[in-house]
Amino acid sequence: MGVAEIGIIGGSGFYQLLSGGRELMVQTPYGSPSDVIVLGELRGRACAFIPRHGRRHTLPPHRIPYRANIYALKELGVTQVISISAAGALTEQYAVGEIVFADQLVDFTRGRSGDTFFDGPITTHIGFTEPFCPGMRAVALEAAKHLKLKFHERGTVVVTPGPRFSTRAESAYFAAQGWHLENMTQYPEAVLARELTLSYLNVSIITNSHVQAREEKAGELASASEAIEVLKAAQDTITVLIGEIIARLPTGEKRPEFIRDALNKARWV
Repeated sequence: MGVAEIGIIGGSGFYQLLSGGRELMVQTPYGSPSDVIVLGELRGRACAFIPRHGRRHTLPPHRIPYRANIYALKELGVTQVISISAAGALTEQYAVGEIVFADQLVDFTRGRSGDTFFDGPITTHIGFTEPFCPGMRAVALEAAKHLKLKFHERGTVVVTPGPRFSTRAESAYFAAQGWHLENMTQYPEAVLARELTLSYLNVSIITNSHVQAREEKAGELASASEAIEVLKAAQDTITVLIGEIIARLPTGEKRPEFIRDALNKARWV
């Protein structure tokens, strides 16, 4: 359709962004997206917004229609996707309330249903060495610096299936591998974006610290209620940050070649 150039996927706590935008019901070959898609302008750019869990947070991580969400954005003309997500900190360098622009991903979901657009008959092996767009990350870093936010330039996010949080042993194992964040939704979302040649940026908000809980050896590593409070407090800051990123993103065809041409060498033919 070509009605939007930038897609925003709002994670937990971020259910609306484009006030006064036009709501659009979309059907895809993979079913309906998580909710209506809102079309509107932000900082003079045509955007499409999807709340990942639905506007009332009715979709747990394993029930999100990831393929429908990404496919719908592609059909609307989107080439760059900003993904907002909550994450737990696995190491002491990352603190609650800080922002991380992840640069690497580890899939610990063991594969989710609907985690590829390519079920055959043409076998497709997408390259995924760099799961997040370096060009978009560079823009995001400049935006965060301009706003004087507390942020981390990079981080490895391990994606777990959910909906439960991790055990103490799992958390300690993830940290021992040198991984920094834990999340439940970046897989398969990021890889589906790559399969449709979309640039994809991760913006993580740290909602809890596993480090503190491991040291105390009591209580839970994370709780939904605590995460909600952190996300509420961060909402205005993240909204401003997303606007600043969007204002700085290049116009036109600026995807890195390895993303834009991701399918060229992927087909087993």
